[in-house]
Amino acid sequence: MKLLMIDNYDSFTYNIVQYLGELGAEVTVARNDEITLAEIDARLTAGQLDRLVISPGPCSPAEAGISVAAIQHFAGKLPILGVCLGHQAIGAAFGGKIIRAQQLMHGKTSVITTTQEGVFAGLPQQFTVNRYHSLSIERVTCPPCLKITAWTDDGEIMGIKHSSLDIEGVQFHPESILTEHGHAMLKNFLRPRGTDRSDAKRTSSVPDTLSDVGSSPRD
Repeated sequence: MKLLMIDNYDSFTYNIVQYLGELGAEVTVARNDEITLAEIDARLTAGQLDRLVISPGPCSPAEAGISVAAIQHFAGKLPILGVCLGHQAIGAAFGGKIIRAQQLMHGKTSVITTTQEGVFAGLPQQFTVNRYHSLSIERVTCPPCLKITAWTDDGEIMGIKHSSLDIEGVQFHPESILTEHGHAMLKNFLRPRGTDRSDAKRTSSVPDTLSDVGSSPRD
């Protein structure tokens, strides 16, 4: 399993890489301003890429280098997972608005409720996760193509899954020791896909231009 991690200059990136490596993935890391879409395309064409992960980071999607463009370009071509800032980048890529979170959550835990699908498949409906973010996807502008798959008691979006593409995001940090079932979630993302890739066909839901995603000192 060959995976590319787009690093948004975050201190947690290599913790996620370590988890993925423990699960058998061969991970290449490229910073968000040091790789191009053409270079990623070349890896895909050469059979050197099976998954794409967008890392957390200390900024907003608008400041995350190639991240949003990569999601839009590779939607339908590769399974994509966004973590924290990467999750927000998925929301922005499909037209959602990124706003200030209800609370500043740096190293704090919350209990989430999930739909038990996608990366949450086979896990308890509720469990504890660790959060590091000051931004979130605005619920009222979350596009219809992105199903909300996890949320907190106060309604903050904690997980999304595209309705027809192999794309998911989690707002929390699955690699944190304070997050329950972190390995299991990443293992679900890495699970082999079937030969029928009909769920990965490109749709018209990716906007031609990005929405106003704002800016912030932290994801």
